[in-house]
Amino acid sequence: MKVLVAPLDWGLGHATRCVPVVREFLRAGAEVELAVVKANANFFREVFPDLRQRLAPSYNIVYPKHGYNMALWLLKNSMHLNAVMRYEHHFAEEMVERHGYDVLFSDNRFAFYSKKALSIYMTHQRRIAFPRAFAAFERIGVMWHANIMRKFDEVWVPDMEIYPGYAGSLSHSGATPGSKPMRYIGTLSRFSEWNAKAGEKAGNAPSSVENALENAPNIERDVDLMSVSEFMAHSASVEWNVASEPSEKRTLGMRSSVMRLAYKVVAVVSGVEPARTQFELQLREALLKIPGHHMMILGKPSADSKTWTEGNIEFHTHLATNDFAEAVKRSDFVVSRGGYSTVMDMAELGAKCIFVPTPGQFEQIVLARDLSKAGYAVEIPADELSAETLANAFEKSVKMPKVEKQNLLHDAVYDVVRKIKERSI
Repeated sequence: MKVLVAPLDWGLGHATRCVPVVREFLRAGAEVELAVVKANANFFREVFPDLRQRLAPSYNIVYPKHGYNMALWLLKNSMHLNAVMRYEHHFAEEMVERHGYDVLFSDNRFAFYSKKALSIYMTHQRRIAFPRAFAAFERIGVMWHANIMRKFDEVWVPDMEIYPGYAGSLSHSGATPGSKPMRYIGTLSRFSEWNAKAGEKAGNAPSSVENALENAPNIERDVDLMSVSEFMAHSASVEWNVASEPSEKRTLGMRSSVMRLAYKVVAVVSGVEPARTQFELQLREALLKIPGHHMMILGKPSADSKTWTEGNIEFHTHLATNDFAEAVKRSDFVVSRGGYSTVMDMAELGAKCIFVPTPGQFEQIVLARDLSKAGYAVEIPADELSAETLANAFEKSVKMPKVEKQNLLHDAVYDVVRKIKERSI
């Protein structure tokens, strides 16, 4: 069985939550390949150094400077989004035709499906939340999303089926795929196996498929990233070079840079521009004023790995999965955006969280608000982030609820394996 996994490129969260999905398909004996863009290629190269990567079209999302303009921004850019989706579907069909994939797995890529392969769509946003001023558009959003879902063979929701789970109303109400199957597959975190058996290299495939991966062909050449219009003029057989340097060297280099210290705050910068840089500057200014030793992870896996110190802040452009988990475990508080992938990761690590939702991403505001009301985390609006508001947050007693062990993802993957076998009979 051959599987192509394609996460949406609106921030790194979609890539990180695909990690356990990829692992589970590998355990099932599948041959897995990844459809990547520049922003997440290095991350996947670090976690799965032996898996083939193919260059996918990027949505090239740049959020408006002011979050309250988001609804108007979406209307303004609807033609661009539709153009990407049209080509994305062409790309998916071409990938199946050229490379014989049995399964296409889309993490929120709206048009990554094919009639010639079992197509799975994963989303936690059955309900796409709108701010109160634009509440009238929410029903339209639900209908649009339901139409997207119906084009896939299955819809997977990364949450617990019993309300509220971790995503509350976002995952438990809203769009449905009509007559197509929809199933909850539990929470997904790249850290679910970060402390696995000693000696297993981060990102290694399970032993049942190690030999197959060792014999996989190397990618022969680099490719230049192109605009959507340029990309659409090229063949869908382009591949991304994953063999630029030995994976062991990359992993060791990342691990040797991490200091074994305790941190008052580990701040995680993520998201799309310009909100990402605005958040970084706010955090830098605030943490320099707060006593103690802090770490800032800048969320730039596509950049060269660098570490440096300014005042009482230790900066990392990016951290390997194990190092990231160890840093969180050694921190008093984690300050980050309120994306759902981050919520699942922090729940897995048992972190004490302060969420600063991205302006304009109302689903993050809803998540942070619900978690704050439940006593699981502290919410600070982006325009109120400062040394003073962080100091006040430190006084609150919060902790993410523990993730229960579950076999929902395992069962979902093995049902896919069964279906593919039945198709081949």
